[in-house]
Amino acid sequence: MEKKVRVRYAPSPTGPQHIGGIRTALYNYLFAKKHGGELLLRIEDTDQTRFVEGAERYILDSVKWCGFQFDEGVNIGGSYGPYRQSERKHIYKEFVQQLLDQGHAYYAFDSAEELNEIRKTLEQQKKSFKYDAQTRLSLKNSLSLPAAEVEDLLAKGESYTVRLAVPADSNIVVDDLVRGKVTINTREIDDKVIFKSDGLPTYHLANVVDDYLMKISHVIRGEEWLPSAPFHVLLYQFLGWKDEMPAFAHLPLLLKPNGNGKLSKRDGDAMGFPVFPLEWTDPKTGDKSSGYREAGYLPEAFLNILAFLGWNPGTEQELFSLEELVEAFSLNRVVKSGAKFDPDKAKWFNQQYLLNKSGDQLAKILCNEDKSLEKIQNLERVCELMKERVQFPSEIIEKGGYFFNNPSIFDEKTVKKKWKEQSPAVVEALVAVFESQDEFERHRLESSFKQYVEAQQVPFGLAMISLRLCLTGQGGGPDLFETMEVLGRGPAIDRLNNNPARIEALKAKA
Repeated sequence: MEKKVRVRYAPSPTGPQHIGGIRTALYNYLFAKKHGGELLLRIEDTDQTRFVEGAERYILDSVKWCGFQFDEGVNIGGSYGPYRQSERKHIYKEFVQQLLDQGHAYYAFDSAEELNEIRKTLEQQKKSFKYDAQTRLSLKNSLSLPAAEVEDLLAKGESYTVRLAVPADSNIVVDDLVRGKVTINTREIDDKVIFKSDGLPTYHLANVVDDYLMKISHVIRGEEWLPSAPFHVLLYQFLGWKDEMPAFAHLPLLLKPNGNGKLSKRDGDAMGFPVFPLEWTDPKTGDKSSGYREAGYLPEAFLNILAFLGWNPGTEQELFSLEELVEAFSLNRVVKSGAKFDPDKAKWFNQQYLLNKSGDQLAKILCNEDKSLEKIQNLERVCELMKERVQFPSEIIEKGGYFFNNPSIFDEKTVKKKWKEQSPAVVEALVAVFESQDEFERHRLESSFKQYVEAQQVPFGLAMISLRLCLTGQGGGPDLFETMEVLGRGPAIDRLNNNPARIEALKAKA
């Protein structure tokens, strides 16, 4: 019988989640839902020295904002808990003991200081140090020491770690669903620590034990974990779980926009774009890192951005709902090579989703960010008019400020090139035309405008740009007559009466 699809997202609470981590969570979700499976959240916090307050909450909030969810795990519950590794430490000891009893692991009593001295000595000889089958018998461990001395050291409570006894020379094959067969010889693998002196397992042991006990069918994670995969395969073999071993899929690295190197947590603000889904404030330093949510990205656009960082549907379609992504997703379409992050393409995605929002929806987004905007009349219509000219909701207020206030500045280039000697007289005449209208409505305004310029043989472009400069201070913008209707009779006429003199003064200075 085919194994039920169960996947996990298993981050460490060591700080904010990089977009690469959230992409991993998304791909796991898409794979699980595509195959009728389940996604769980496990927090891998065995390294307490790197624990950061608030990081776990950040993970949960990030995924919630993105719009997908876990089926079980931390703060959700489920049949395979607890889901924090620090709460599972009583579980791992028996598996460490099993490996020790079977000769697949050994006690190591070398101190960190002693190992550092060995490394320094070898570095001076231009050699590297590795704790492995070639060196272990010359070091301080239960393989090199007499059994009685080992028992004595343990009885005295001497500090120790437990290391896996990696075979000296054999090939380990990892069947990767993205990369195919990956073969690594054990000469390339050191005897990694699987249990630490603080009584907690390392990532490697805890990861394998938890995946086995939680019945994980597929491990979908970042490429940075590929070198660890052969070690994990060994653990499955040594623990007798070879037949229950999950399938592996290692996702491509996210690269800087220029393709030179991995996109790191430090790159974002330095390169002018976020690398975190949500804004993060470091609890120790107070330093802030920007987030996609606060930068004005829509969550559905952010998901689409993530989905295309290493995957493509094999079609021309670029915009996908979450449901459509589930339907289209396949690990067969995940690329092996690194995926370059394109900030401009990210903005394009956001713009496409913004265009699909109604004016009412955009107004609600803006009002959620700034409650004072609720007092603005016609905000929905302003949003509808401006959405084709912006990439982010906040730009509606920034670029469309003239809808709310008389322009304080006028575009100098447009004034210099397009404001002509006859412009004040044309505007004055059009004021009389517009004031005569019973209804200050876009179609009537446009019709009366056309009748005037045709009758008076006024250049159409001259009249339009003169009006637009007076009304908005800009040389371009949304439909002029709908803009006038949204402004309303009073504000529009006031601007047409008063702003020509201001523009004339600016023109005189130029």
